[in-house]
Amino acid sequence: MSAWTLQGPPEPAPSGSDNGDRNPPGAPCSGRSALPAIRHALPARAVLPFALCPQHRIPVTRYLNLLANLFPLWVITCSGLALIHPAWFTWFTGPMIVWGLAIIMIGMGITLSFDDFRRVARMPRQVAIGVIAHFTIMPMLGWSIAHGFELEPQLAVGLILVACCPCGTASNVVNYIARSDVALSVLMTLCSTFAAVIMTPLLTKWLAGAYVAVDGWSLFVNTLQVVAIPVLLGMLLNRYTPRLVRTVLPVAPLVSVIFIALICASIIGANVQTVKDAALRLLGAVALLHTGGFALGYWMARALRLNETVCRTISVEVGMQNSGLGAVLARTSFPQMALAPVPSAISASFHSIIGSLLAAWWRLAKPRPDRVD
Repeated sequence: MSAWTLQGPPEPAPSGSDNGDRNPPGAPCSGRSALPAIRHALPARAVLPFALCPQHRIPVTRYLNLLANLFPLWVITCSGLALIHPAWFTWFTGPMIVWGLAIIMIGMGITLSFDDFRRVARMPRQVAIGVIAHFTIMPMLGWSIAHGFELEPQLAVGLILVACCPCGTASNVVNYIARSDVALSVLMTLCSTFAAVIMTPLLTKWLAGAYVAVDGWSLFVNTLQVVAIPVLLGMLLNRYTPRLVRTVLPVAPLVSVIFIALICASIIGANVQTVKDAALRLLGAVALLHTGGFALGYWMARALRLNETVCRTISVEVGMQNSGLGAVLARTSFPQMALAPVPSAISASFHSIIGSLLAAWWRLAKPRPDRVD
């Protein structure tokens, strides 16, 4: 889903402006008076095309952002409908799922620039702790829960695979809502996404090898194709076609939400009976995976004496997975295991719900006194 970032405080209104925040009715827009309000209203980099008059940007962008921020509702609604009317979603299958994820990852890439890699050097300790926590806590939780719940092999492999995936890009939105460190969130998502090219195949082969023979090289190639290449393509578009990127960026988060909802609903619709038969055990396993990830990520950061804002950021980054990637890798790397993508589809709903509730709580709760990093 969307990888929105904050780019600093809003731009102040130009001094000496005689029309405040409004232009006379019917007067042409200069664009200057509307920019501060737009900066306040939007998560960073959510910019409408320059061709639109600034007076009309705010309502349209707010509607797009509202629809995108309701991503848990769309995923849950589509997944629920897939249980009742599978045919509504099972048409979205095969190569369409792979292309859907590619579009999601390109959407993430266009919000990033190569300068973001330089920013990692400014906070290396926090980024390193977050990425290491993600690729230790979640995979071990996934393996432990699969064994503890005695999931059947196909579901166990699927749970372990999604636990070995990188941070989900929706974590950036959740951190924004929670008033956490969004810049750090984006850097951790960026680093974990590229680290996943190596770590996801390696960890999956190690932890899921007891259930099925894992072709580590094939999994590596698949991860490279659906993660690194689309993200790099998005970053290149951002660098060399900035006008095109500004045009598509406002709708990119909503497009990503639509595709992730279709991916999840398609997988659930294709495995309706299994989901119903294993509902309690499967839902419990996925819920525990993400709840444990949020909790252990937070307390690991506290134990390392990071400040409260960073602890919250790391908690969200650890607890939220790129479930769409997990679903696609399960389909392409384990074609003989039809149920392997199901945990990823359910994961998309659960981490969105838990993350959104946690963000709302933290937004309202009084933060603890910060410690020194």
